[in-house]
Amino acid sequence: MPSIELQIENGVARVTLNRPETFNSFNREMALLLQKTLDECNINEEVRAIVLTGNGKAFCAGQDLKEVTSPELNPGFRKILEEHYNPIIERIRAIEKPIIAAVNGVAAGAGANIALACDIVVASEAASFIQAFSKIGLIPDSAGTFFLPRLIGFQKASALMMLGDKVGAKEAEQLGMLYKVFDVESFEEESIKLASKMAKMPTKALGLTKRLLNQSLVNTLEEQLAIESDLQIESAESEDYAEGVNAFIEKRKPIFKGK
Repeated sequence: MPSIELQIENGVARVTLNRPETFNSFNREMALLLQKTLDECNINEEVRAIVLTGNGKAFCAGQDLKEVTSPELNPGFRKILEEHYNPIIERIRAIEKPIIAAVNGVAAGAGANIALACDIVVASEAASFIQAFSKIGLIPDSAGTFFLPRLIGFQKASALMMLGDKVGAKEAEQLGMLYKVFDVESFEEESIKLASKMAKMPTKALGLTKRLLNQSLVNTLEEQLAIESDLQIESAESEDYAEGVNAFIEKRKPIFKGK
């Protein structure tokens, strides 16, 4: 049974973390396979939106501690960070297609921070988020210290990371950690519905929007205005822009092709 499952349908790639017996915790095989799967989704022109979710009761419990406590399996923390988690985060932010984290259950440690790095986070009412690192004497990784303070503010992020409190889905929504919470029964359907909607949107413009949001984290106002100008010109040259304008004039629904 593969540790990552990939299903592509109607422009949506559903990427499922598939080690339910370990609450989808990462070992080296799964981390490398997720990178490969994201690369496949990136180059596949049929894929216009990506959903990242987990199989079973959990979204992802972070690192498989059995791997790091078994001398014959342990790749070492430098390898785990530089070859496993950091490349996953870099791919999530670099792929110019919307990536939705559909958090179906507990998201702990690196699992929580991978979800928070996605473009849109939705959660089941059964989901929870835990910055579990301090409980075992570690510091947050997988860009948690980058994204969480920007999502919910420095003070709250500091407390959650140091105390390791569990945050339920509804509280996470109120804090600004995620976009929407769905009830358990409709969660899967609503997640796919959201992704399907985005797969029919102007993918080029969404990708350029993502690039702008990435740049906004480091740019000055002047630098951001300049790159907005450049990318607005680029988006105005797209087929989707022409279609959007024509559809508006003709009073019909646009049919975007993602180009």
